[in-house]
Amino acid sequence: MSQNFNAASLARENVKVMTPYMSARRLGGNGDVWLNANEYPTAPDFQFNERNLNRYPECQPAAVIQNYAAYSGLTPEQVLVCRGADESIELLIRAFCEPGKDAMMYCPPTYGMYSVSAETFGVEQKKIMALPDWSLNVDAIRENLPNTKLIYICSPNNPTGNIIDNKALLEVLEMTAGRALVVVDEAYIEFCPQYSVTSWLANYPNLVILRTLSKAFALAGLRCGFTLAAPEVIEILLKVIAPYPLSTPVAMIAAKALDSDGINTMKSRVAIISQNRIALSEALRDLPVVEKVYPSETNYILVRFIDGAKVFKALWDKGIILRDQSKQPGLVNCLRITIGTETENVRVIEAIEALC
Repeated sequence: MSQNFNAASLARENVKVMTPYMSARRLGGNGDVWLNANEYPTAPDFQFNERNLNRYPECQPAAVIQNYAAYSGLTPEQVLVCRGADESIELLIRAFCEPGKDAMMYCPPTYGMYSVSAETFGVEQKKIMALPDWSLNVDAIRENLPNTKLIYICSPNNPTGNIIDNKALLEVLEMTAGRALVVVDEAYIEFCPQYSVTSWLANYPNLVILRTLSKAFALAGLRCGFTLAAPEVIEILLKVIAPYPLSTPVAMIAAKALDSDGINTMKSRVAIISQNRIALSEALRDLPVVEKVYPSETNYILVRFIDGAKVFKALWDKGIILRDQSKQPGLVNCLRITIGTETENVRVIEAIEALC
């Protein structure tokens, strides 16, 4: 092999200068309490006995689609299953945005993969900062609509944990009718199902909803997500999705997780996590190094410390891995803490108390 080979010289210009999304695993750490990736803290138990692994799976496994349609109150024609909601984010950009012509929009502070996916495909990004209370800046969104094809809105928002007001969402949907898709990322909606906008799909064909089995269903390692949309949108996405997005084991486990027993188990998990979130939030509010614990409708909380870097490093050294959000706009000294088991949460509190 030639020693003069330089892969970077062959890469696209926009990829050369990209900063990749730093996932929880990519950031590393040697902890035994992992509270940085918004995962469920304990593993579910599924058995897999399929013997036909010599055959390719269905592109859209019927049992998975039917079970998720029933769970979400939609028809199978409104459901697309893929490799996590992250693949949905990319599929939408690939299918609806022409590089050099169209733009996508998102509202920081929010999930980083919207930006990374747009940058990967060379699509213009319009960053419309959220208002100080993390609500949508509807006026700024309206002013920046020209050439915008996709608007990503995370609700509940990651990493802030707040719900986006329905009135603001409706305004955005109405102003974009016939000209752009509004993509509402409901990755954490199982923790606050009353705020879901799936029922709006009947009246807003430009609405797209993203879902996942990674959070409340405790299946982050499965990499299984869903796009919910009008059948016309689903048909377009089916043109660009990989031919076999879900492996046979993934499809079988996902279908099982979405049967009646699986959904009841998920709801039990949500109740436990919600109780633990309240307890952790209340305990942290009493600590002098804590400036503010923000309200959350999710399986994590955002906490502003007097010195976030000090707290992050101290807990890191004790094997408690949190997620530093200080580089996000408006989140200086903020750490995101996934809700763990009761024992893990106690360790977090004790470790922070030791700094006081």
